[in-house]
Amino acid sequence: MSKPLTPFKLSAQTAAMMMAFTLVFTALMAGTYQATRTTIAESAEAEKLILINQVLPPASYDNKLLQDTYKLGATPELGLDEGGFVYRARKDGKPVAVVMEAVAPDGYSGKIRLVIAVKTDGTVSGVRVTEHRETPGLGDYIDPKKDKNKQHPWIAQFEGKSLSVLPFERWKVNKDGGDFVYMSGATISPSAVIKAVAHAVKFAADNQAKLFE
Repeated sequence: MSKPLTPFKLSAQTAAMMMAFTLVFTALMAGTYQATRTTIAESAEAEKLILINQVLPPASYDNKLLQDTYKLGATPELGLDEGGFVYRARKDGKPVAVVMEAVAPDGYSGKIRLVIAVKTDGTVSGVRVTEHRETPGLGDYIDPKKDKNKQHPWIAQFEGKSLSVLPFERWKVNKDGGDFVYMSGATISPSAVIKAVAHAVKFAADNQAKLFE
């Protein structure tokens, strides 16, 4: 008959089993991560390109845009406290546009994150809201997915605008003396987006040489 395990030996055996389980589990997780990280990265890139192609027609550039980037440090002009990326679009080696991340800090319910494409002539190609917490049914029309007007969504007003045809001081909603329409009773959210886009357009114009070096 085998001798019963002492409390010390029992604890040691349990610890050894737990250690073995931990090592096996860790190895399995590491293996799963290694096997899937390429797929995850490719999926993330595909999602990012889908968004970019909503603000910049894919036929307008032929470079690997996600690999042609400019890293920004903290950039208050774009509302980027922790920096961000500028993606550079080129056609036959020549610059055609930049796609920028930006943040409107003064939305009705907090920050509104944006992606903005600006052509080299300073014209806005497109704008999309990527994240917001605006009140459903009111300020959320800044997001074309939630805008009930699918034919002419509010966000499309920016397309074709530039500081050369629309002075900086007129980038406001109509009631404040600007050139952008809005929905009655919901002006804070669109005003925040308009201001953020105007600053982004100005930033692109002021830093064009640096962005395309």
